[in-house]
Amino acid sequence: MKTVGIFGGSFNPPHLGHTALASAVVEAGLADEVWMVLSPLNPLKEAPAELVADSHRWRMLQLAVEGKPGLKACDVELSMPRPSYTAATMRRLTELYPDVRFRLVIGQDNWEIFSSWRESDTLRRLFAPIVYRRGVDAPPVTGADTLPGAPLLPVSSTDVRRAVAAGLPVNNMVAPEVYRYIIEHKLYKR
Repeated sequence: MKTVGIFGGSFNPPHLGHTALASAVVEAGLADEVWMVLSPLNPLKEAPAELVADSHRWRMLQLAVEGKPGLKACDVELSMPRPSYTAATMRRLTELYPDVRFRLVIGQDNWEIFSSWRESDTLRRLFAPIVYRRGVDAPPVTGADTLPGAPLLPVSSTDVRRAVAAGLPVNNMVAPEVYRYIIEHKLYKR
């Protein structure tokens, strides 16, 4: 049975830190593949006004994973009710792909508030979370597998949006194809 890590996010835009983390999960053998699930409206994240259109984020996510072994863009949440709750997404994926074992991939910041997530006990029990520790000085993680030796790239989607808005290049923060897409479609300009 194939094991797939589910790494959800707004990906507004997807950056090199996202893909490095997903690749590290595969390279560590914690999953055969990582599907990066585009969340149209994360109940714990950005205000909807800060999000570019789903179609732009979806295309950038496809471009970000293109040619990266073991990584796949997944749009399952685009056809689901909003806001997107991880428990519903994981149930839907299990229905669509009954021969796949799914695991949840989350950052340590989310793990620390995991008990506030809808159906967190069910998610923990059924989808064996993989937690990405935020640096060597981060507190230990209990109750989940941790991703050993994952790269910590000092970049965030907020950093990318701010740099673009300021007219600064972001080619060191996002894949070249994503950078071209942002420029071509004049995204994140104020």
